Amino acid sequence: MTNLTINGRSLASDSPPDTPLLWVLREELRMTGTRFGCGLGVCGACTVHINGQAVRSCQVKLEQVGTGAITTIEGLHPSNAHPVQKAWIEIQVPQCGYCQSGQIMQAASLLAQNPSPSDKQIQEAMNGNLCRCATYPRIAGAVKRAAQMMKEKKNA
Repeated sequence: MTNLTINGRSLASDSPPDTPLLWVLREELRMTGTRFGCGLGVCGACTVHINGQAVRSCQVKLEQVGTGAITTIEGLHPSNAHPVQKAWIEIQVPQCGYCQSGQIMQAASLLAQNPSPSDKQIQEAMNGNLCRCATYPRIAGAVKRAAQMMKEKKNA
């Protein structure tokens, strides 16, 4: 039995230690907001945070999590009011939406580390999160808008 801290809650998993975190989240714990995309860690659909860092959950084994705090899209904000989530809605980023939870988690990690990223820094940080609908300009716009929202909130 492995004890995990996910979205601020203590949960247990009886999956084998070498099970990818993605499968524990989706199949065992039924947190299906984290998506399966490629299984190779190159598309970003499965992005979650461990201790605030964006990671590809398909590449992290259960035994590697240790005492790390995991945040999934379900735990980013209880009422979807995180600035990134709000900006995504305002800019109307998604088309099909499949990759968006990974995109949002990557963007939130970026802004937590760098609240005022340049266009180049946004592009570099979001590189590797693939969108089949090619909404990249809207994704970059939403990251900029979320940064602006965070700055306005800080200055309020």
